[in-house]
Amino acid sequence: MIRLWHVAQSRSFRVLWALEEIGTEYELIRCSFFDRSLRAPEHLARSPAGRVPALQDGATVLSESGAILIWLSETRAPHLRVAEGAAGRAAFLQGLHYAETLGAHLANLTQHYIVLREAAMRSPTVMRLEAKRLENALRAVGPGWAAGAFTMADIAQGYAVWLAQRFVTLPEAAALYLAACERRPAFQRALAQDGPPEIYLREFYPPPEE
Repeated sequence: MIRLWHVAQSRSFRVLWALEEIGTEYELIRCSFFDRSLRAPEHLARSPAGRVPALQDGATVLSESGAILIWLSETRAPHLRVAEGAAGRAAFLQGLHYAETLGAHLANLTQHYIVLREAAMRSPTVMRLEAKRLENALRAVGPGWAAGAFTMADIAQGYAVWLAQRFVTLPEAAALYLAACERRPAFQRALAQDGPPEIYLREFYPPPEE
């Protein structure tokens, strides 16, 4: 049995979506960023950084969402990866890791809008700059799947684009890409399982005016 430790709207959604795409049985363990559960010794043993996701698959425990996506594709869903040496492998790797480029901008924006609760702690210049960088980076996404067919790279990228719409207006190709992700039944099932919003309580966080 797979067990997934999860916080709504966080990167663990990528793993939740992947599990729904695979159609495998799993146990979802809901956590919160706003209590001490992620700092408990038993969770730190699973995730040394005290974050989610954490996934237990038999004797294997992983706590990096990108690594979990690869693990799941290798062990349960070869149709969601492009094998070494196969056509599309480079595009698969590029898409999988480009999600982390998008994620870096999203993390900076989340830090400023959500984590730094006092206005005096925020930098309007950084907020505007990161929003623009994110918008520019999104121009490399879509409208088709990263490697030609839907793979784990699209789960990684698709989550980033889904979250990016909280901070910027999506370029047309990225908007079409997200729409294709949202039409997938597994995405809808994962969304239903995600839980009440805990991090992003607003639909849109506009950049500060100059």
